[in-house]
Amino acid sequence: MAKLEDFLKLNKDKQIWTISKDQNVKQALILMSEKNIGAIIIVDNNGFPIGIFSERDYARKIILKGKSSKDTLLDEVMTKELITVTRDYKIEQCMEIMIEKKIRHLPVLEDKKIVGIVSIGDLLKIVVKEQKELIDHLQKFITS
Repeated sequence: MAKLEDFLKLNKDKQIWTISKDQNVKQALILMSEKNIGAIIIVDNNGFPIGIFSERDYARKIILKGKSSKDTLLDEVMTKELITVTRDYKIEQCMEIMIEKKIRHLPVLEDKKIVGIVSIGDLLKIVVKEQKELIDHLQKFITS
């Protein structure tokens, strides 16, 4: 099974979007909408990742609680228990973490710096591709 490092190499031009914990929720939502992403990494004043804010956080912590996205800072509603992985994790390990923790995005860190973020959709694409390759290989093996 492939490692995250392989995914990161293939997606080396993929921009990693972050936002300061001092910004409001509306600013995060605008950026997420513009960049077509479902979650954004929250950083402190030194650029260190300290949390994540997702569409799920917005629904549960803003909309359902009747808060204003313009008046609420990300620091108040971000998910602070940031679950991360490193580039040497296998795709299967990442999927297991995401299923167990019920999350959809995993920041990838190296020396406490963000080097990527992987979504459950990214992982599913990799698994489907690997499964297709295996099936093709087995079919060629059987017919030869």
